[in-house]
Amino acid sequence: MDRRNDLKGRRGLTRLRNAVRYSLEGYAAAWRDEEAFRQIALLAGAGLPLACWLGRDWAESVLLAVPLVLCLLVELLNSAIENTVDRISLERHPLAKKAKDMGSAAQFTAQIFLALVWGSHLLGRL
Repeated sequence: MDRRNDLKGRRGLTRLRNAVRYSLEGYAAAWRDEEAFRQIALLAGAGLPLACWLGRDWAESVLLAVPLVLCLLVELLNSAIENTVDRISLERHPLAKKAKDMGSAAQFTAQIFLALVWGSHLLGRL
């Protein structure tokens, strides 16, 4: 086994329990430290029940929920990128700016997708 695998830890149910714990710690850190994550989580918290109510069937409800979940996922990844870049150095560097800007662009793309999906659905219902 290489060094990276030695650091990965346990196997089986212990690994699964640790993975769940680390994930919950990640959600808690994002909620505590990232205002954008809190805003998107609140939007998703309101939007997911609304997606179930607006969807005429299961598939339509899921298709309305996908962009909400996508925004949450992208925000978690964007925050991870920003924290990693800041951990390496707080000094201004063109590559650090590029990484952060690309993470921001990914979130912006997810939000445009959300607006297009929900906007077209609501316009179609009128």
